[in-house]
Amino acid sequence: MDILLLSRLQFALTIMFHYIYPPLSIGLGIIILIVESLYILSKNPLYRQMTKFWVKVFGLIFVMGVATGIVMEFEFGTNWSTYARYVGDVFGSPLAAEGVFAFFLESGFLAVLLFGLDKVSPLMYWLSALLVCFGAHLSAVWIIVANSWMQTPAGYHIVGEGVDQRAQITDFWAMVFNPSSMQRLSHVIAASWITGAFLVLSVSAYYLLKKRHTEFAKASMKVALIVALIAALGQLQTGRISAEGVALYQPTKLAAMEGHYAASAPADFYVWGLVDEKNHHITGPKIRGFVSYLMYGDFKAAAKGLESFKTQDTPPVAMTFYAYHLMLIIGGLLTLLVVIGFLLWPQGRLFDTKWYLTILVPSVLLPQLANQLGWVTAEVGRQPWIVYGLLRTSEGLSKVVKANVVLSSLIMFTLIYLLLFILFIFLLDQKIKDGPEGKL
Repeated sequence: MDILLLSRLQFALTIMFHYIYPPLSIGLGIIILIVESLYILSKNPLYRQMTKFWVKVFGLIFVMGVATGIVMEFEFGTNWSTYARYVGDVFGSPLAAEGVFAFFLESGFLAVLLFGLDKVSPLMYWLSALLVCFGAHLSAVWIIVANSWMQTPAGYHIVGEGVDQRAQITDFWAMVFNPSSMQRLSHVIAASWITGAFLVLSVSAYYLLKKRHTEFAKASMKVALIVALIAALGQLQTGRISAEGVALYQPTKLAAMEGHYAASAPADFYVWGLVDEKNHHITGPKIRGFVSYLMYGDFKAAAKGLESFKTQDTPPVAMTFYAYHLMLIIGGLLTLLVVIGFLLWPQGRLFDTKWYLTILVPSVLLPQLANQLGWVTAEVGRQPWIVYGLLRTSEGLSKVVKANVVLSSLIMFTLIYLLLFILFIFLLDQKIKDGPEGKL
């Protein structure tokens, strides 16, 4: 098999599996902070019970995130050593900052939350919840900065010649605040809040259906619905802003996302469609000129399509188009579920509408799927570049790693991650079944 394809598949497997956990920890972190704050303000023991339970779940998620995140950093030096050498001066800074400023902050104070309840003051315990939440968000900041630099490089110059070429930072803050970093960060944070909120909604709905821990479940559901509403509204705004940035800095990606082929014509918005890459055609219901309106405020404004770029500089259209539109559909479904919840709440039917609670239980999968599809859209849509406009993905491969080695490690990682995921689901299921009164 092709070494490039195998290496991309291996990295995709490791990062997609890892990406199950950081959004959960970010979203759950904000909910833990909220419920612990409610306890400090009200002294209601129910909120402290909620903190203890969700901290246990957070701890399991955190451990899985750490275990799966380490693998990716080794892959930079094994499969992608040319890329690592090219971006090392730039990429190393945010990755080091993530470890020093975010990981140790989050892990240190998580220990206080897990084991220090009876050993520290209520104020110190609340402060620990705050710092764990902050650390989870800060970790996202540095990872998004690093990835966004690959999407929209800034604050650098190229030194060396030939195989010794590399990017070198000239302006650290220009690198941090590169054109897409804050747009993408806000979108990821909103998605993470939804992911954490729907985990809480799912578990709460399960308890209500089983008529167990009902007061705990009702309180948890109220907090999660509020967080989900704020995040869903935020997603609409951050998604629009992020798309505008893509249109400006990565026009080939936007054209692939929207299936826009014509070199210079108004860009239509497809509700859904079938992609014919050979004949440059999308079949499906569409709103004429709506993408042009969103980007330029004019339904008739011309937008650069894929035919205006060299074929070797354009991404795979079908995968990018399908991933993007599925993400949008799932986002709409999640928003609809939140709206239904807020319609049922004032009617006093939120906690006993069986069909709604039944839907909420498996709905925890939807944000995860949307997150993965968003990652596919961003990374596949960036192709053929590993650093947009500077270094092609094919040029970033290690020169000495062989296809059979990558294939065997890909099979090994698949089996190990499958076992890890089974273990995670088993332990999470045990914690949920034990309930808020269960042991640590």
